Amino acid sequence: MSDLKQNESQWKSIYIVGGIAAILSLVAVVLDIFIGSATGGNLSELPQTAVERFAQFQQNAWLGLYNLDLLNTVNQLISIPVYFALYAALRKTNKPYALLALIIFLHGTAIFVSNNTALPMLELSRKYALADEMQKSLLAAAGEAMLVRGEHGSLGVFFSFLLPTLSALVFSFVMLQGNVFSKANAYVGILGNALMLVYILLVTFAPTVKNMAMAFAMPGGLLLLAWMVMLTLRLFRLGTSRDDS
Repeated sequence: MSDLKQNESQWKSIYIVGGIAAILSLVAVVLDIFIGSATGGNLSELPQTAVERFAQFQQNAWLGLYNLDLLNTVNQLISIPVYFALYAALRKTNKPYALLALIIFLHGTAIFVSNNTALPMLELSRKYALADEMQKSLLAAAGEAMLVRGEHGSLGVFFSFLLPTLSALVFSFVMLQGNVFSKANAYVGILGNALMLVYILLVTFAPTVKNMAMAFAMPGGLLLLAWMVMLTLRLFRLGTSRDDS
């Protein structure tokens, strides 16, 4: 019995860690929304070539990093404890699918981080500023190769955004099967992640309607904010409760 109680106490500490990480993730999301609104949030207005990206880095390095999803990458890493806490909370509800959702998220995070080109592009921009004309052409070609792999909305980042969203969608469906999280929390997550899936597909495979895709991203993003707030509160309740509810 003492071993069982100790085990449950350890899981509760995971809920608390997950809740704290969720708060940090929410801060990152709000910051992303604020920066996106302040800079226009229009994908078609982003620098289109490597040389234009280098110029943006020289003018405002932080904006250049943001436009290459560095903030999203950091937020993805912050979210690891959140999704592990979700697995912990839902392991008794439906362990196979909760574990599947966690595995999908971790694979998506690994792809997201390894594919992000923000810091490599910053380094290339510094070298470009000091290079001669011959070196500049080589650095520009290297930059184009980087953009193919890591530019927002490109095929190179498709799975980076798709897999974490699929993971959250699976977790939301698992929430429906038990009484750990409210049904409202589950439905908000299902709808929000479904809208974000549509956005990801449109931005990636229908580039001519990137602006229209924002019609799905805006409500989807707001719903996901609500989903995160609701699950954060629940994780803290689970972590501070006297029983294993």
